[in-house]
Amino acid sequence: MSSFSAPNSSTPRTAGDVTTGGPRLTLVGAVYVGGVAGSPIAPDPKPLLDPRARWLIDPDICFLNHGSYGAVMGDVLDAQVRVRERMEREPVRFFKVDLEGLVDRARARLAEFISCRPEDIAPVRNATVGLCTIFNNYPWRAGDEIVITDHEYSSGQHELERIAASKGIRVVVAHVPFPAYSAGEVLEAVAAGITERTRMVMVSHVTSCSSLIFPVAGVSELCRRRGIDLLIDGAHAPGQVPVDIAALDPAFYVGSLHKWLGAPRGASFIYVRRDLRDGFRTVALSSRAKKVRPDRDLFLRDFDYMGTDDYSAFLVVPEAIDAGAGLVEGGWPALMDRNHRAVLEGRDILCAQAGLGRSCPDEMTGSMASLVLPEASPRLQGRTTRYDDPLQDVLLASHRIQVPIWRLWENPGVRVVRISAQVYNTPEQFAYLAAALRAELAAERVG
Repeated sequence: MSSFSAPNSSTPRTAGDVTTGGPRLTLVGAVYVGGVAGSPIAPDPKPLLDPRARWLIDPDICFLNHGSYGAVMGDVLDAQVRVRERMEREPVRFFKVDLEGLVDRARARLAEFISCRPEDIAPVRNATVGLCTIFNNYPWRAGDEIVITDHEYSSGQHELERIAASKGIRVVVAHVPFPAYSAGEVLEAVAAGITERTRMVMVSHVTSCSSLIFPVAGVSELCRRRGIDLLIDGAHAPGQVPVDIAALDPAFYVGSLHKWLGAPRGASFIYVRRDLRDGFRTVALSSRAKKVRPDRDLFLRDFDYMGTDDYSAFLVVPEAIDAGAGLVEGGWPALMDRNHRAVLEGRDILCAQAGLGRSCPDEMTGSMASLVLPEASPRLQGRTTRYDDPLQDVLLASHRIQVPIWRLWENPGVRVVRISAQVYNTPEQFAYLAAALRAELAAERVG
């Protein structure tokens, strides 16, 4: 257990005395220091683009946001091309005959990776579609309550808001503090939101904006004792942290495979516990919805084919698993451990060199870390942005850094920077980000 003390919010954070257009910053060890006055910040360090992985990431971008959309390795892209070529050579056979077996192949490898039965998981386009499918299949009763936390990804919240009125359900939002002191705070918050009307609890395995590993095993045990169905949003989990669905035993689990697992975009899955599968169907039924198939479960038939589409992203999940396992000696456990240690190093660099504070204990961090940023001068309110915060635009335009700046709890919420650590990221990149943040935060204070 690591020691952690959240920063004192009453203590002003300083961003240092480096300003944009001021002293040039050059790397000494893992620290950028002053150089020639009037020069821009030193060119960003290059990512470690391992030739074995054949990443297509722009080498001139300091790319620190693997967590949002992932990055697909060359071998996986090649496999996807082969699947697409097979589809184009004989599309009728592909969709009518071959697709089912190809989905089963991918399902089996994925089930082994996340520790569940293959027949309990189904492919979906993304986690948003997965959540929507679950919410619209669940047998809600008027007066039911669902407990979520205020760290949940917005798409799930939006779908709940949409169906709440028509289903007559109530969404209870449990507040989890940030910075977070311990996983116990999450359990306490969820438990405090549960009433005799609670039918479901939804929590993230790894939260998106705040980058916290939630204690899903503890939440699962809490729900089991109270007879409540648990939905785990694992969009950020597979490939970042170990996933053992059999041990967690949730009612539902949703996972994205294009982030840390390395599959192409369009590959996600839902897990549905066997006792909840009666009547559980896709949100749009295909032309095969009434086809009689005594040899195959309706749950599989519905989700394996939802109309004409490009299914290749899910079909190459086995190749993505193999590619990730080959990145470091020791396979996936070693890769997840390596990325965890790398993001902790990156976090500590930002804290030491950009004047930021740690936001959670080490054990609540996977391969991403979110740190609280000070607010800009009121004189800068209303700046336009193509992203989520004008500071992100500035970091990209002035320093060629791609890193998300956004808010947990909007209006006004808490502004954070979230870093990701994949094998192509280096300590020098985090030091470069720290220097750029010092410069831009100083400029923001002046306005």
